[in-house]
Amino acid sequence: MVRKAVLAAVALVALGSAAAQETAPRPAPAPLVVNDDTVGILRERQVGSLILPQGTPPFPAVIVLHGCNGISRNTRVWARRLAGWGYAALIVDSFTSRGLHQVCDGSRALPGPVRARDVYTAAAYLRSRRDIDAGHIGALGYSHGGWTGLAAATQRAAERFGGPPLLAVVSLYPFCPKIALPLASDVLILAGDADDWAPSSRCTEFSAKYGTDAVHRPSLVVYPGAHHSFDAQAPDRVYFGHNLRYDPKATADALLRIRQFLDQHLRR
Repeated sequence: MVRKAVLAAVALVALGSAAAQETAPRPAPAPLVVNDDTVGILRERQVGSLILPQGTPPFPAVIVLHGCNGISRNTRVWARRLAGWGYAALIVDSFTSRGLHQVCDGSRALPGPVRARDVYTAAAYLRSRRDIDAGHIGALGYSHGGWTGLAAATQRAAERFGGPPLLAVVSLYPFCPKIALPLASDVLILAGDADDWAPSSRCTEFSAKYGTDAVHRPSLVVYPGAHHSFDAQAPDRVYFGHNLRYDPKATADALLRIRQFLDQHLRR
């Protein structure tokens, strides 16, 4: 009987320890180090990749935020496209230095509101460069990067992470939050109504929570029939159980809107 009681007590302690580990807060990821030693030309395994446009500096700049699978071809396409539009484009790799490969499986290793700190770290670095117009910095992210951009656009993030808010944030098919915090940046959200990963209905509900008296209200465009990753030119595929499909019509319209939005806010 004594032996059984001891074993039962040990089991209870083990269960309690496991429960405590499950409910314990996850340690915050290490901050990114973004400086001249960790930022270079467009190449692999570095924290930042910077592409400068042609012309005479200083240039307005856009921080490019990758999706849940890390740096991909689409990330680089966006950076080169932005440079072609006259913007310095800084790709920020939020995963490699932290030992992450992907968070597409639902991992909470780096949620958007936590990753938003990377945006402010990157913006501070850009402002330190003479070839960047420190007063005209924005961000563009898709999927997990779009979620991160929305989080970075809030007053809470600006106060928490320090530094001036971004002037403009473009968020493609993000996971829109249920709580609509006051924004410190102007935001453009582009989503597809056939998205089975980040439902556009969440973004519709999110945007509707901002009244006409809000200083910053998100602008939302929902494309009929468009899926997740509608801007990534690749064959139709299923990724982590979700449909990804390129939509040339939605992409063409999105490019026009994004360029107009950035020019309006970053070239004033």
